[in-house]
Amino acid sequence: MIRFYALMCVLGLVLPYVALVRWVLAQDRFSFESLWNDISVNGLSGMAWLDVLITAVVLLAFMRSEGRRMNMGGLTLPMLGTYLVGPSFGLPLFLLMRERARYS
Repeated sequence: MIRFYALMCVLGLVLPYVALVRWVLAQDRFSFESLWNDISVNGLSGMAWLDVLITAVVLLAFMRSEGRRMNMGGLTLPMLGTYLVGPSFGLPLFLLMRERARYS
């Protein structure tokens, strides 16, 4: 599972940022207003973003709880990864760290 989680970390980091970079390059200039307009273009995209937000909140609580239970250190990294990239990066990174902690 360690290799799988490592691969998912890479994909969870690269794929969202590839999409972001492509969006930024398609714009005349970067602005949070145009970003907000594009991500909230309709109800379906709003539903998807709310799903990601709730997933991130639950994931952060899980990381804190499970990290304490397993006496894991370094939880700042997957938590920051969740804030800065999203659950697609934070979750596999946390699971990778948890697997390593289980076998060390």
